[in-house]
Amino acid sequence: MDFSNPRFSKRKSSKQRSSNGKFPVKKFLSYYRPHLKLFTAVLVCAAIVSAASLALPLLVRQLTKETLANGNAFAIGEAVRIGTAMLALILIQNAGGYFVDYKGHEVGARMERDIRGELFAHMQTLSFDFHDRRRTGELMSRLTHDLLLLSELYHHGPEDYLKYSVRFVGAFIILFTIDAPLTLTVFAFLPVLGLLTLVFNKKLNRTLTHNKERIAGVNEQAEDSLAGIRVVQSFGGEKLENGKFGQANERFFRSRKATYRAEALFYNTFETVLQLITVAAVLVGSVRIAGSRLDLADLIAFLLYIGYLTEPVQRLAHMSSQLQEGVTGFQRFMEIMRTVPSVEDRPDARRLERAAGGIEFRGVSFRYDSRESETLNELSLHIRAGEYVALVGPSGSGKTTLCSLIPRFYDVQGGAVLLDGRDVREWTLESLRGAVGTVQQDVYLFGGTVEDNIRYGRPDADEAQIVEAARQAGAHEFIAGLPQGYRTEIGQRGVRLSGGQKQRLSIARLFLKNPPVLILDEATSALDNESEAAVREALDRLAVGRTTLVVAHRLSTIRGASRIVVLTERGITEQGAHDELLARGGIYAELYAKSFI
Repeated sequence: MDFSNPRFSKRKSSKQRSSNGKFPVKKFLSYYRPHLKLFTAVLVCAAIVSAASLALPLLVRQLTKETLANGNAFAIGEAVRIGTAMLALILIQNAGGYFVDYKGHEVGARMERDIRGELFAHMQTLSFDFHDRRRTGELMSRLTHDLLLLSELYHHGPEDYLKYSVRFVGAFIILFTIDAPLTLTVFAFLPVLGLLTLVFNKKLNRTLTHNKERIAGVNEQAEDSLAGIRVVQSFGGEKLENGKFGQANERFFRSRKATYRAEALFYNTFETVLQLITVAAVLVGSVRIAGSRLDLADLIAFLLYIGYLTEPVQRLAHMSSQLQEGVTGFQRFMEIMRTVPSVEDRPDARRLERAAGGIEFRGVSFRYDSRESETLNELSLHIRAGEYVALVGPSGSGKTTLCSLIPRFYDVQGGAVLLDGRDVREWTLESLRGAVGTVQQDVYLFGGTVEDNIRYGRPDADEAQIVEAARQAGAHEFIAGLPQGYRTEIGQRGVRLSGGQKQRLSIARLFLKNPPVLILDEATSALDNESEAAVREALDRLAVGRTTLVVAHRLSTIRGASRIVVLTERGITEQGAHDELLARGGIYAELYAKSFI
């Protein structure tokens, strides 16, 4: 097998697929497809509601004309007939409005659910190098705030466009048939409203963009401070954090203040122009009534219809802002969706069945994207199946990196990592990672119960298997003492448990997973002596019959390893048994002596 082949030796970074700089209209519209029937019903209903609203002023005009023309002779029956028709239109508007508002928002929520599920699933596939560069708070914002804005665009965009188009065009046609000169008088003001909307909308969009930047700063500062609350309080840094948060909060306040000022100026100016339109319509209409070219009923209808012409222009400001926010949210969604995992299955990848556990690093070179120098440079190491190997050396020498290459958390840039004699890139990621178990210093437990967290090692495990795994990990005794035993809620990240208890739960997960390859990455370095002894005993049981790699900080804990490998910036400088390395008096002997100082 030729490991110099570029398909093996070149390490990819998570990158984006080309978008050609165009908005993905086809992709944007594709989310309507699963809900097209309901969405079409909403649009049809919105058109009916708009048409019904257009008919109401016509009935008012007819009623007024009949009353003025016939006076007391106007039949009560005619009034009842017109009144009944008006009541029917109002009921149609009310029922249709309810359907459009309820089901329209439901369509938006359904699409938001679909997009959020797709985005979250894609985030799960993205490699470690992507998550190394992204803050959790930023990704959460993509999953929540951005998609809420997008949901509003999906629902309100087409619906509002249809509704206000029907009202505007219908009102213009009706008014033109009533009195063309008066209609043109009112229409002359609409360009002023349009220009006003465009000018202020640009300013509003700019302030809204600043708002997003400022609230992102508030969220970032809050996330930093609250996530590190233990450090903050242990160093008495509450005043410092309050000061930093206060600055970010003040910047957001000023940004919001500017937005409110722009909004107040826009809406009040717009309202003033609307009042001028009404005044102009009344004055011109009065002149035409005096000249017998218009009657009072027509003028009343005219005044009622003015809102149908001006409201769509007024809504344009909100719709334009909504469009920008929704489009921006979709572009941010697509930015993540276009990101290709740097580590993914090859087309011809095969499933790894039960692995024996032999591992080989053959001329491995690796460098993180953020570093200029290579962490590993043409490193070679062979580990026999079932062997217990310890990796030691100064910080930054590549111990954890070396272990991360086995389950392909990262891919090598040069050389190859082999499991059971085959390049790990030949196996599917799911089966490869199923064969490797990791216990780290920083244990991550999920919110939920003790039982939920242990079962994470094998989701189909029954209660008896979970209890047995806990016994093997030395965790059953303390679990039995918890208020609800295995069903006790442990809080986010297991905050209600001690460090040793959390570590033993993570070990129980691995007993349940039962992987042939085990990686222990400084698994006991953060524990007190009593907890370390209990965890060490559980780890020794876990390591039996497995290929085990231990990244050790406390060198006293790895004296029993069958082989100790010393890593430095120059690569592997020493390897051998504990006593053998001490006798050499080299780097390991120096590190071992320093560990007792």
